[in-house]
Amino acid sequence: MLKLYGFSVSNYYNMVKLALLEKGLPFEEVPFYAGQTPEALAVSPRGKVPVLGVKQGFINETSVILEYIEQTQEGLALLPADPYQRAQVLALCREIELYIELPARACYAEAFFGMSLPEAIKEKSKADLLLGMAALGRHGKFAPYVAGESFTIADLYFMYSVNLACGVGEKLFGVDLLDGLPAAKALLEKLHAMPNAQKVAADREAAMPAFMAMIAAKK
Repeated sequence: MLKLYGFSVSNYYNMVKLALLEKGLPFEEVPFYAGQTPEALAVSPRGKVPVLGVKQGFINETSVILEYIEQTQEGLALLPADPYQRAQVLALCREIELYIELPARACYAEAFFGMSLPEAIKEKSKADLLLGMAALGRHGKFAPYVAGESFTIADLYFMYSVNLACGVGEKLFGVDLLDGLPAAKALLEKLHAMPNAQKVAADREAAMPAFMAMIAAKK
């Protein structure tokens, strides 16, 4: 059986978790926190989550895990068979990660954990987020899903990265990052209303108190 290492508060963990649920695959969740301990590094070379445990060993990096699952497992197809359409989906994933998730992540400490960040960091993040959302508006189809008619890996990146970016935009900048993208806003609501997404969200909420206590202990 596949083993998913990580914790339910991680958005990248939840991308893989929802993919497994949507494909109807059996898997075991193994609690695992990021870190630089020998134990963590034995599972993840960079000490990050998520990690997928398979018969041969461990697979790290979310994008690689998702492609591995698609190539080796049965169930709902999350990548198109056509090479061009597949490339479009993978490009959308990379664009969301590089131009939306990463700029937003630079501000998570202040937006979600009560820490203070230099204004220069916040200004750069805001500018990059606006550019990233504009790029998504140009490349995404939202007809009705991010890449077109079918639910794909691009929707996993969209729902678990853009929602956090929107939180950063609202809390730190007073900006609605989905303003002007009504189809994207409607899709985000639709995706989070999916039964399996609601299960993921419930698990996240249940895990949040312990996670916040761990963050507080590290301050």
